[in-house]
Amino acid sequence: MMPSSSCICKHINHIQTKTRFIILMHPKEYKKEKNGTGRMTSLQLENSEIIVGVDFTNNKRVNEILNNEKNSSFLLYPGEDSFNLSVKKSSEIISFMGDNPHIFILDGTWPCARKMLKLSKNLQKLKRVSFDNKIKSKFTIKQQPAPLCLSTIESVYTVLNLLNQSNLEQCDTKSFLLPFEKMIAHQIECMLDTNNKELVPKNVYKKNMERSIIFEQEN
Repeated sequence: MMPSSSCICKHINHIQTKTRFIILMHPKEYKKEKNGTGRMTSLQLENSEIIVGVDFTNNKRVNEILNNEKNSSFLLYPGEDSFNLSVKKSSEIISFMGDNPHIFILDGTWPCARKMLKLSKNLQKLKRVSFDNKIKSKFTIKQQPAPLCLSTIESVYTVLNLLNQSNLEQCDTKSFLLPFEKMIAHQIECMLDTNNKELVPKNVYKKNMERSIIFEQEN
């Protein structure tokens, strides 16, 4: 049985958002039960889903979202032509995002994310949104490519706060990072405990996530 000290379920804070977040999760990330911040993110966002795959060009669910004329779809990814939420006025953000915004997020290591974007022709056509990151990631147990690179949950947290500031969203994010912080603290504690044979038990999130994960269809 999984010890209660390692379970994040009690720290999950469910919030409703106008924006739908679609987490495109690399298969390698899906297998990382011990540190899946994409899972934590989806568990807390009522208006979200996870789609597992690498090349989403012909992915039925992704294209269903993109082809729906009622949706305004965007990719959260840096770039010169991206719409920077950190510097835009509230009126500009509301106008740009539209009435039914959908934000796609690439969940994987930076090399994996770049590969996913390179292969996914449909994602390449999306307008991009970004933000100016001024905080250092709390993901201290994982080496990031740069000091200001953030995990999926930290990125979504930042986006939600910026959308709150623009009045596009009205959601409470004060406890959004709590399960992430508790997970980090627990893993550090396990690392320091030389008698602990298992860093983090498997299947920490699996029971809660099975219903909201879509796998890439075989061609």
